[in-house]
Amino acid sequence: MSMTTCCRLLAPLLVVASAVFAHAETKTKPQVEISTNAVVVSVTVDPALRKYPGLFEDNLAEGRRWAARNRTEAAKTKRDEPEFFQEGRRWTFERSYNLRSAVGRYISVLRDDGTYTGGAHPNSYMNTILWDSDARRRINIRPLFRETANNGPTMTALAQLARLAVAAEKLKRDTINVDVPKEKLTPESLAKLDQFISKGIEPSLLKIGPISLAPSTEPNKSSGLTFHYSPYAVGAYAEGPYTVFVPWTAFQSHLSPQGSAIFGGQRPESDNIE
Repeated sequence: MSMTTCCRLLAPLLVVASAVFAHAETKTKPQVEISTNAVVVSVTVDPALRKYPGLFEDNLAEGRRWAARNRTEAAKTKRDEPEFFQEGRRWTFERSYNLRSAVGRYISVLRDDGTYTGGAHPNSYMNTILWDSDARRRINIRPLFRETANNGPTMTALAQLARLAVAAEKLKRDTINVDVPKEKLTPESLAKLDQFISKGIEPSLLKIGPISLAPSTEPNKSSGLTFHYSPYAVGAYAEGPYTVFVPWTAFQSHLSPQGSAIFGGQRPESDNIE
């Protein structure tokens, strides 16, 4: 691998590593902070989520449980394997909840975890929460589609659309890890050849990847689905995370009446979360 290629692949990694320890630059002070001789943990919940009854409290309660589990695990590991905590070394865990979009009754939240427990590098994990503000509870995308069976028509179509979007982004970044010249590849062919993509995105609600509703140029509508893949999910760690967008018109035929009512318009240019 050439030095130029190596630097290009490491660039996203440096961004991820910086993000893990960037809370000092955020405007919101963590609502949960734990500091012991084994671990440092923080949880930050976006104050904008207070606007939606029950959502802020739900996220904060989950964050507190997550912080407590990590504190307990770090303490146990230090007790059982103290050699990993020599010279003042401690584990670090940071979690943030941020508003992604508000589409009628549906609120999308991005949950981002940064962790470091020793080893070569820190890790970053992305997930999403879809909140029904009328029912005041978490849901998934199931009500938005006519059917969502594993390997069924909807999940098969969405998985393929997500794979193609990731493949297109890999071609754009030039993060190709198959033995075919780039000029001979298309998103369709790369999606088939790249085992990270084919194995990382499966046609089921639990294995297709974290999904959020993308904002739209049309008020109270969503322009489509955004898929959020952490490092390792659909590529080598050095490739960094992938956040890809699929417009609603691509899966329109699979929408339920409830889903048809919330999708419309186009993705605004200001929605730059990749």
